[in-house]
Formats: sequence, C-alpha cells, structure tokens
Amino acid sequence: MHKAPPHITARLQACRTRIQQKGLDGYLVTRRTDQYYLTGFDGEDGAVLLLPRQVILVTDGRFKEAAARTTPWAKAIIREDTIAKTVAPLLKRHRLERIGFDPDHLTVRQHAGLRKAIRPARLVSLPGVTEQLRLIKDETEVTALREAIRIAESAFRTVIRQLRPGTTERQLAAALLFEMQREGAEGASFPIIVAEGPNSSLPHAVPGDRPIKRGSAVLIDWGAVYRGYCSDLTRVVFIHRIPPRFRRLYEHVLAAQSAAIRSIRPAVRMCDVYAAAVDRLKQAGMDRHFPHGLGHGIGLDIHEAPRISRRPAGPFQAGMVVTVEPGVYYPGFGGVRIEDDVLVTNSGCEILSHLERDLESMVVEAWST
Repeated sequence: MHKAPPHITARLQACRTRIQQKGLDGYLVTRRTDQYYLTGFDGEDGAVLLLPRQVILVTDGRFKEAAARTTPWAKAIIREDTIAKTVAPLLKRHRLERIGFDPDHLTVRQHAGLRKAIRPARLVSLPGVTEQLRLIKDETEVTALREAIRIAESAFRTVIRQLRPGTTERQLAAALLFEMQREGAEGASFPIIVAEGPNSSLPHAVPGDRPIKRGSAVLIDWGAVYRGYCSDLTRVVFIHRIPPRFRRLYEHVLAAQSAAIRSIRPAVRMCDVYAAAVDRLKQAGMDRHFPHGLGHGIGLDIHEAPRISRRPAGPFQAGMVVTVEPGVYYPGFGGVRIEDDVLVTNSGCEILSHLERDLESMVVEAWST
C-alpha cells in the first residue's frame, strides 16, 4: 500500500480541514501549481478532486505513467472526455453534494460545463484555499528554494566572470540560462531581464542586441527553478567603472533595501516595511521614481502571495519567503533595482541569497580589452 510523503500528507490534511470548515464534501483543484503542491504531480493536463478520505487525480493518457510514478498513492483517472464529464460520475458515485473550487483558476467554460454535468450537486466558490496554505513554506519548500537561489547565484558568478566586450543583452541572458541549467535548474523562473544603460529604466526590459561595453551599467534580473520552486534576484553590475549618477542611485536604493529588510519580522505590517523603503528614498528625493511594489512571495509561482506594497495586507508570518526589491528608474538615463530573497523567521528574517550587494563589489574588473 503506497502512502503519500509526510509533507504531502500534512498539506492534504490542512486543505481538508479548511474545506470541511466550510461545510463542503470535496474540493476541485484545477491550477497546475496547486495540483503539484498537494500531490507532487506536475502534468500539464490535470485536476485533483480532494475528498475526505481519498485523492483522485484526473489527467489524460500522456501522463498515465507520470501519475503512476509521482503519485502511486492517489487514485488516477485517465480521462477520455472533458474534465466535467469525467468528474461528474465520480461525484455521483461518492454522493457528494457541495464541491468547492477556486474561481480564480476555473474558466467560465469549465464552470458552465461542470455545473451542468454534476447536477444536482453544487459548485461552491471558495477562493484562496491553497493560496493561504502556500503562504507559509514548510521545510521541504525552503530547502528547494535555497537550492534554486544557490544555482542562480553560481550561474551569475560564472557568467559575469566570462563577460567579454561586445556581448549583447540577449547573449548574456542566454548564457545565464545555460549556466543555470548546467548547474541543475529545470529552467529560468521567468524570462531573464538584461538591460544595459538607458534600457535599465524599463523595470521589465526585454533583452535585445544592445552591446555591453566599458563604462556600461547593466541591470540583470533572473532566477532558477529547482524542483518546481523559483528564485528571483536582481543586481546591477558596472563594467570597469561606476558612472557618478549611477553611484548615487545605487547607494540610495541599497540603503532603502537594507532599511526594509531590517524591519521584517513576524507581526509587522507589510505596508510598514514598504514605507521603510519609501521613506529612505524620499530622503534622497527619489521616491517618485519608485513605481512598483517592494516585493512578493516566491515559491511554485514566481509571483505569489503575499504582496509587499503601500496597501495594508496583513502582517508578516514566520515561514513566508518574499523578495525585497526597491528600484528607481529615470527614463533616458537608466535605473537601479536590487533584489534579494528573504525568509521570515520566528525572531526576524534571514536573507537566503548570498551575492554581494555593496557597490564596489558590483564593478566587473576582469574585463578583456
């Protein structure tokens, strides 16, 4: 008799507790990362029907073997029709009357098909069940995140050490992806951002054919995926020398990030941590050039709860893993963003990323001429 791994068992029980508190007979999971979180199955076609004493995994024939390998303890149903027509007989067989679902991750077409197919059973909208569970990372998740960060940092050091004149933004991004995969990453957490000079004023710049040269300031935003978990880092490197205006920007952004990280601990409101960064930038007259939130949760998705912004959104809790990434941007000139990944602990926080952040360490000296 196969049994689910202990960390999966704990997650399933926590999810069951929440849906039972709402008076539901079961819960239908259609989001891929939620499915992976609850079962370990990562097939692109899948849905999980969570019942009080059973987990039913619905997928298609392409993933029959994968389901048997990753979730032998769950009952796999290989569908030959729509999810609605596959799930409906299961609900009737188990005499289920109220089935929860997350409205943020079920299409209008899927909802209409399910509602019709499962009558007289009812679909009950219950948003945020798995999102709330995923806010707090367990030991398995933190271990995976640490490795995703280590891979991203190691690849960054290798690529920067090998940087040569004339390398384009696009080539640097490609080299960084290759090195992360060589180090064991499943891929990049998101499309890598490499922005030279004026392009760095675009927070989500797309790497192009702009060359990197002596005197360049280069913003790099990247992350690795390891066992499904995403890291997210940003650094600005300076080729041979630091342009005076970039020096000032960098020093104040680093001070804002440090102020924010120092203020992170359980029970502190996220908007207050955001304010700590903004107040520091305001002293330098740069707060109007900080157009985005301070950070976000990372995990199976590169952007997940919580969000750290000016909006009140509750306090930090031990076990959260978030980015802290203040940035300032000046169109036509450039921008600076510094980003690290932070674990909230019982007594404060731990910076999980270990790349140097001080200004002088960002100068690339090993530059062939």
